[in-house]
Amino acid sequence: MQSDAKYWFPSKRYGWGWGLPITWQGWLVFAAFLGMVVAGVFLFPPREMLAAYLVYIAVLIVALVGVCWLKGEPPRWRWGNDGP
Repeated sequence: MQSDAKYWFPSKRYGWGWGLPITWQGWLVFAAFLGMVVAGVFLFPPREMLAAYLVYIAVLIVALVGVCWLKGEPPRWRWGNDGP
């Protein structure tokens, strides 16, 4: 069995996807994502540039999912304690 230390993001216990980061690299990516979301409010004020803001957020989400896909546990549907 491989160690979980190589993963930045663990899989969720229930459902499909990833949970909160478990390494400093994962926390750095997560903090950068949140910081860029906040910065987007100032770069693309939603009241004035809603379409640009939504595209910006969509790009950030795709980038975060890409990092999770590359550096997280392989995603699969989970029902709780059905294994690692």
